[in-house]
Amino acid sequence: MIKLDIINEVVNKTGITKTKAEMAVETVFESMKKALSQGDRIELRGFGVFNVRPRKTGIGRNPRTGAEVSIPPGKAVRFKPGKELQSID
Repeated sequence: MIKLDIINEVVNKTGITKTKAEMAVETVFESMKKALSQGDRIELRGFGVFNVRPRKTGIGRNPRTGAEVSIPPGKAVRFKPGKELQSID
C-alpha cells in the first residue's frame, strides 16, 4: 500500500474531494514526522506505537574490502505493533 492508496481510501470512505483528502493525509504524516523529530512517542490505539531510540556506536565491516568502519551514534524510529494488529491472520 502506498500513500496514494491511503488517499483514495479516505476519498471513498468520506466522500470528500481528492485534494482535501491528500491535504489531510499529508498533514497527518507531517505531524507524525515532526513529533518523532522532537523525540515524542506516537501511540495509535489498536495499531501500534512509534518511538525514537538511540542507536549505539559500533564497528562494522566494509563487505567489499573487509576494512573496519566506525559506525557513528544516531537515532532510529522503532514501531511496536498493537494487540489488534498482531492478531491479524
